[in-house]
Amino acid sequence: MDSLELANITADPIQVIGMSFYFDPLTGERGKEHGINIYEFYGLGRAGTLGHVDFDYVVEAFTFFHPRLLERMYENAKAKADPVAMAKLYVEAAYEFADRTFGGVDEKILADFAGAAHKVAAAVEYGHHRLVDGYRQYDVPANPVHAAYLGSILLRELRGCVHIDAVYEVGLAPIEACYLYDPMIFSLHGYVEDETPTITDETKAKKADAELRTSQMMAAYLDVLNDQERQHLADGALAMLAATKAPVAVAA
Repeated sequence: MDSLELANITADPIQVIGMSFYFDPLTGERGKEHGINIYEFYGLGRAGTLGHVDFDYVVEAFTFFHPRLLERMYENAKAKADPVAMAKLYVEAAYEFADRTFGGVDEKILADFAGAAHKVAAAVEYGHHRLVDGYRQYDVPANPVHAAYLGSILLRELRGCVHIDAVYEVGLAPIEACYLYDPMIFSLHGYVEDETPTITDETKAKKADAELRTSQMMAAYLDVLNDQERQHLADGALAMLAATKAPVAVAA
């Protein structure tokens, strides 16, 4: 398969895999141990990878979220826990989720996926994709289960970042892109009904163009892989997606 086919094949699996630990009940329990709820753990844990930054920097990184939601999940939550410390704990919670989930996936599939995913991430230029940069501060684990899961998170963040670029390229407002992606996500990202944008055929066409450009941009990053590595990435993504639907814990 070529890089564009790979970008399309892995888009949905990577989206699901990389976010599956966010609101897992046991992830929430880790947050409670530090006096924050599961949403605050998400806000501090994910944005905390950016370091101790101004709120506006976080808003830009989380382009498709309304700032009012980020105020609750991040800015106000900083009074309860340090973002940088919570980010490290959030990655540890991700590894714990992986241990509860991917025990039924062959370790070689996971190791091969991890190798391909981290090769892609390592080739991304620094200084533009903020959340990718944030997660790249963590060493790639020797454990193939953990390495594969960190790789999935990095690829999910990369596609999200290039999608932001694509949305701006086509002249689509982030609020329009968020609503057209899914009205339920629009609500979960902090928007209210009165803020629903007017959708026209033109905005729908721009959204379709943005999705195409997103895949093309991802394909450009995936070009660093050879044919075998592309297959490894596809096989691993599909195997891990299946595992999220029928989790098996890693043997102790």
